[in-house]
Amino acid sequence: MKIKTIIFDFGDVFINLDKAGAMQNALTLFELDEFPEDLIAINTLYEQGLISSEEFIEFYTDNFPKLSKETIIEAWNFILRDFPEARLKFLKNLKKENKYNLILLSNTNDIHINWVKDHVVFYEDFKACFDQFYLSHEINLRKPNTDIYHFVLNQNDLIAQECLFIDDTKENTDAASKLGIHVWNIDETKEDITNLFAIKKDLF
Repeated sequence: MKIKTIIFDFGDVFINLDKAGAMQNALTLFELDEFPEDLIAINTLYEQGLISSEEFIEFYTDNFPKLSKETIIEAWNFILRDFPEARLKFLKNLKKENKYNLILLSNTNDIHINWVKDHVVFYEDFKACFDQFYLSHEINLRKPNTDIYHFVLNQNDLIAQECLFIDDTKENTDAASKLGIHVWNIDETKEDITNLFAIKKDLF
């Protein structure tokens, strides 16, 4: 069955992330050996838009009173790195060809998106390339929960087997694959989205 829709993640697909560095930075800053479950739970709620940025920051300032609001925001944004323009060019060409329905599906949050808007000068151009632009905190759903994939399929009248979903997190692509969606669990250390049609040529 021919691919008609390409669903892209954002982090480590378009914008580069420093996950290991951000984790180490946070553990050092918060004087922790590992992230406790309550912090992970708060982060998850925030990504689903179930608590506000103010509530999120307040939770951290209450639990780590030595740290300022600014320090916490800076630590939270540490993960975000550069957005190579070659990837934007690739996406713009895809949009221009008009062969595929293009959808963004990202686990993110308001603080990260505000940073991106401030630091990625072509963010609005990037966003304009997509037919649908789904951010977890705006739709109150989060990968890898199955309901987020059903939401995208149902909202756009898509057939799973006609979709390719690209994400750097295996847990996310595994969940999509179970629904019959074609997946590419991209390895950002060796692969680049600009090589999509060479790497996944069997699908196109």
